[in-house]
Amino acid sequence: MGSPTDRPRLVLVHGTRMDSTQWRAYADLLPEAELVAVDLLAHGSRLGETFTAAAAVETIRRTVDDRSEGQRVVLVGHSLGGYMAMLYAAQHPDSLDGLVLVGASAVPAGPLAGVYRRFADLLPVVGAERMARVANGVMRRLGAAPETLPGSAGYAALPAAWQAVFDECGPELLNDVQCPVILVNGQFDQMRLHVRRFAAAARDTRVVTVPRATHLLPLTHPRVLADVLREALGAASAR
Repeated sequence: MGSPTDRPRLVLVHGTRMDSTQWRAYADLLPEAELVAVDLLAHGSRLGETFTAAAAVETIRRTVDDRSEGQRVVLVGHSLGGYMAMLYAAQHPDSLDGLVLVGASAVPAGPLAGVYRRFADLLPVVGAERMARVANGVMRRLGAAPETLPGSAGYAALPAAWQAVFDECGPELLNDVQCPVILVNGQFDQMRLHVRRFAAAARDTRVVTVPRATHLLPLTHPRVLADVLREALGAASAR
């Protein structure tokens, strides 16, 4: 299999309410890479911490910088993780060998932002437990396996996390990114609404749309996404 230095590092950043276990299937699917899945603040092993965009970027920076000497790094983010990965890449444009953004190709403004704001505003009204039951029921119907669904504790970070996206994220973050960028979305994902704008913002971009997939693509189509990530890893190794 080779040492971590021989294998590129694949840094995986989860979506809102999820945590690093979102990526548990990918170690077996991508043995050619050193997989490192992080927990953002207020998620997973870091539930007691407060989410901020600056802290999320710092979490990613530490994980990227922990690479072995000469090791290639591909950064992958889903949903919230995609926007935070984009924010990291904007601040460190020369640090990556590949960037893959999954379900993070919508401008967080206008009617779309209004939907997410209302969802976040409902949280203190209905409570995290009830919100989790309803949202997880929807996720199960969309094809997510029960063991991949988030617990209610992860919902507490939702208002702060999405406010950070509203305040700081947009396609302009990709303007100075030096590495290849792959924008991956499910066919039925509302977060691919402005994918052309994001694709135009970066220098070297490829757009992948997965038929019949939704925003839960990493959970419902792991083999399809693993093939895309394998392509990104191959391109990174060839740089």
